[in-house]
Amino acid sequence: DAYGLDAESVPEVPTGSDAPSVVAWYNFSAKPGVGSNAVFAGHVTWNGPAVFYNLVSLAAGDVIRLRGDDGNELAYTVSEVFSVDPNDPESLSVMAATSRDAITLITCDGTYVDTNDPVFGGEYSTRLVIRAVREAASVAEVEGAGGLAP
Repeated sequence: DAYGLDAESVPEVPTGSDAPSVVAWYNFSAKPGVGSNAVFAGHVTWNGPAVFYNLVSLAAGDVIRLRGDDGNELAYTVSEVFSVDPNDPESLSVMAATSRDAITLITCDGTYVDTNDPVFGGEYSTRLVIRAVREAASVAEVEGAGGLAP
């Protein structure tokens, strides 16, 4: 699902009944496979484990495969795993364009604090960032050039 920025220029996150299973692709980032940074976000928990619950288990060298609606698949190798402070304006730099074909996966991490927020219920202290780069395109990927439609 494509998401953008809200009225305060903050990246939107899924909040509907399907929020636990939605991976948001940010429409201000590249589409996967076109040579820059495709940014995705998902919840780690949402009234229980959510789509990115196990993201914390990824490590450098692991392979992430994206499959488009058309069946085409792109493979990316995890190059970095780190956390950022969501209150630090510099943390948004992980969403910037890159010179290489990359994906950036973002989810909540750290300590959970109950805030009684009517939508989110609380807030995590950090954001987990997984950066993965596409090494070499396969013949099938080259033949289907143009990237994946998220």
